[in-house]
Amino acid sequence: MKSARLLLSGIVLLLAAGCSSAAAPEPLLSEYGLEDADARQVIDRLDQTNEDRGSGLNASVTYDAVTVQDSGRESVLPMPGDEFYLSAAPWNTTTHDCFNHSLTGCQGELVDAPLQVRITDDDGAVLVDGAVRTYDNGFVGFWLPKDISGTLEISAPEGTATGTFSTFPDSPTCITTLQLV
Repeated sequence: MKSARLLLSGIVLLLAAGCSSAAAPEPLLSEYGLEDADARQVIDRLDQTNEDRGSGLNASVTYDAVTVQDSGRESVLPMPGDEFYLSAAPWNTTTHDCFNHSLTGCQGELVDAPLQVRITDDDGAVLVDGAVRTYDNGFVGFWLPKDISGTLEISAPEGTATGTFSTFPDSPTCITTLQLV
């Protein structure tokens, strides 16, 4: 009887310990100070600065996830269920081809530039209308609803650019075709 109670006590302790222990932080994310960040926080942090460039960290955005990689290690964080991240880099003389935005690699021409942005969906609803500044990487990012399409208009002292966008599973998360004229 005593051994049965001891065995039962041991099982209860193991179960309690298993239920109360938190998951260990992901080493890759911890190394870059991202251990408690969700996909939205990782994107917002990495897209707005150039501090992780040259560190070996790579991060890219798709419809479903942000993928963070470094030296053969990888961490995939799911995107918020109803949000799509669209990053745009308006330009005057220089651009690059892009489909899935690289948070640690893409570099736009206009750094810390003032812009006026208006984003509308195909039904005419205004999603964004206001002044913004491009980040250190020359891009500006927007959190939009998934599974829509619409128009993106960007104005700057150098000119205006208008283009279309969509936020479907096969849509680009990076727009580099908006030449200011």
